[in-house]
Amino acid sequence: MTKQALISQIRKKNSFLCVGLDVDIEKIPAHLLEMDDPIFEFNKQIIDATSDLAVAYKPNIAFYEAYGLKGWKSLEKTINYLNENHPEIFTIADAKRGDIGNTSTRYAKAFFENLNFDSLTVAPYMGRDSVEPFLVFKNKFTILLALTSNKGGLDFQGLTTNDSQVYKEVLKKSKTWKGSEQLMYVVGATKPEFFKEIREIIPNSFLLVPGIGAQGGDLKAVCKNGLNADIGLLINSSRGIIYADDGLHFAKNAREKALELQQQMKDILDSYSS
Repeated sequence: MTKQALISQIRKKNSFLCVGLDVDIEKIPAHLLEMDDPIFEFNKQIIDATSDLAVAYKPNIAFYEAYGLKGWKSLEKTINYLNENHPEIFTIADAKRGDIGNTSTRYAKAFFENLNFDSLTVAPYMGRDSVEPFLVFKNKFTILLALTSNKGGLDFQGLTTNDSQVYKEVLKKSKTWKGSEQLMYVVGATKPEFFKEIREIIPNSFLLVPGIGAQGGDLKAVCKNGLNADIGLLINSSRGIIYADDGLHFAKNAREKALELQQQMKDILDSYSS
């Protein structure tokens, strides 16, 4: 997918919502457990209920790897279902990969070619040669961890070196890497006060923003300094949407939660355009 195709979807749907498909088999409705592939069936119903409201879906790969081969098959079926039925929707493999060159290339092939995801989250800790192999794939995006939403995110990301914090150095240095136009960045919604300075460093990049909903992030606070001319945000909500209900009508209730967020996004976009 191209960046412009993603922007077009955002403007068409008045939404920059990403739904996280973090499927815990202990939390999904009990009636699905009777099916051959309860994880895929759960995802399918969530996607069917929310695809007109979301511009992206983000399976967290650990939630599939935890179930071994069966979980990986569920992941394959999920991404195939998205690509076949909703090719306009941006897909994110939340795998947080990153290793030396040859290994990174294999990770990239696994997610970009074999599974055909549009993007992949990558850890920058090992530097340039661990990230650039991901950036050679045409119309595929690497989403670099910059400032994460977890409580310990600032343990290292917030350390100061040479009068600059580590996460800022990640942003600055990554701009010099070959293929950097294919970079996006993870910036947590639980740290909205950082968005202004982040936008000064990367004004045109897309930001994947976890932490809205269950983690307490504030959508308006993020948008105040995070939006750019292309919108430039993908706001992720996982638990707050997919586990809104654990009964027969789980998909309907998931849609209601997704609609609440989408309507808030539409109101924000309307206010910025007026």
